[in-house]
Amino acid sequence: PLLLTTGRILSQYNVGAQTRRTENTVWHGEDRLEIHPHDAEQRGVCDGDFVRLSSRSGETTLRALITERVAPGVVYTTFHHPGTQANVVTTDNSDWATNCPEYKVTAVQVMPSNGPSAWQEDYAGRSDKARRILPAAE
Repeated sequence: PLLLTTGRILSQYNVGAQTRRTENTVWHGEDRLEIHPHDAEQRGVCDGDFVRLSSRSGETTLRALITERVAPGVVYTTFHHPGTQANVVTTDNSDWATNCPEYKVTAVQVMPSNGPSAWQEDYAGRSDKARRILPAAE
């Protein structure tokens, strides 16, 4: 297995409930799975391919971003776009001292996929209609 860590990026705030409705999506239009070139090659994954990300807790589909920003054995994704369901693969376990969920240490499998799941395609169609904030009246 690989070690999944999740996090945020500057142009989006947490799950993006507010920032996804702005033009910030120009900088971050989707959550991508960052994977080291060595790990991608072992799994037959090319940059931009859809991959299935699965753990004991759940699974989702993301596009791969092959990069050396992550170490071999580690994959990374953000969780700003609900349609990717990135957090469904993390566990319900939490740190004993802070009760913070284990978003940084989830064992996962990564394998090629034919595309987004049926749920993701349905969600994309529904959410695009409600995503944009209407421009101010003049």
